[in-house]
Amino acid sequence: MFQSMRRSDREISREEALAILEKAEYGVLSTLGEDGYPYGIPVSHVMVDGKICFHCAMEGKKLENMKHHPKVSFVAVGHTQVMPESFGTKFESAMAFGTAKEAAPEDKQKIMEAIIDKYSSDFRTGGMKYIAASGPKTMVWEITVEHLSGKAKR
Repeated sequence: MFQSMRRSDREISREEALAILEKAEYGVLSTLGEDGYPYGIPVSHVMVDGKICFHCAMEGKKLENMKHHPKVSFVAVGHTQVMPESFGTKFESAMAFGTAKEAAPEDKQKIMEAIIDKYSSDFRTGGMKYIAASGPKTMVWEITVEHLSGKAKR
């Protein structure tokens, strides 16, 4: 079903791709709308129990799209370095394909805490207050990864 990588010499292991997903500051979530157009949007994410998780508002284009068509792709880019003298770029990236769904209510707190730990670990106490205040106005989604690949030029 999934095509093999054209530049197999740059393919990295699944473990390396997972590491890129875990440490990346953000990723680009791509969905498909009812109108047939793709929609890509950057989101802050965490990996929890092997799933790509993110939070969002209670409404919006990506939610409409995921409800219409839950199959999504997610791309995270790790370290990059432009090499102007060789007309190239050193990079590392991971690409996941999977199915998105709203996280179960019992998992929402755990995922929100993981987001605080990743992005605001020095402010955990304030983060817990933020979660308590914003939780009812926040949706949490998870992507079950069905295919993962990674690529790097180092």
